[in-house]
Amino acid sequence: MTRSDRILDAPLPAAMTTGTAEPAMDAPAATGRLRSMWRAAHAPVAGVPRWARTAAYVIPFTVLPAGLWRLPFAFGDGLQLGERAYIILLTIMSELLAFTAVGLVAAWGERFPRWVPGLGGRRVPTPAAVIPATLGAVILTVLWTAAVVTELAGVTLRGEPTPANFPTQAGGWQAAIYYLCYLPLLLWGPLLAAVTYAYYRRRRNT
Repeated sequence: MTRSDRILDAPLPAAMTTGTAEPAMDAPAATGRLRSMWRAAHAPVAGVPRWARTAAYVIPFTVLPAGLWRLPFAFGDGLQLGERAYIILLTIMSELLAFTAVGLVAAWGERFPRWVPGLGGRRVPTPAAVIPATLGAVILTVLWTAAVVTELAGVTLRGEPTPANFPTQAGGWQAAIYYLCYLPLLLWGPLLAAVTYAYYRRRRNT
């Protein structure tokens, strides 16, 4: 046996066999766990009508365009730190609030997740979900309908004239993009009301 044959037949060092293989195996495992968590958060429970499932999934996307339109202003010039933080938090909280509608069709809307302290694994009382969701649907419907009506009338919600630097006053593509991003918010309240009704009907006897 030649020296080169002995080198080829020798076992590889541990650093070469374990140093790179484990991360390569961990990455698919982590991706699989995230995929499972994502599916668990979105998968509808038995008895959910197709229209209710579709409406619940659409709700976060009615809020997303306004957030994407608003977010760049947080990194513009002339804003103080508090104003930047407000825009960012408003955008994140709005999207998280919209996502709670998915709970009205998913398992975590009927049984608290196990990681919730003191409540994990327990059934969600029907009124605890229906009452806040109903109030939210009413408030959102009134708020965004009033916002659009007053905007078209050229005034703010306070009845003051719309500022000259407001996007709708600029006209052209700026006003068009603004309306395309904010008009979907008109659907948030009605869609939430429909999904809440389906949730109540499904759980009223449980």
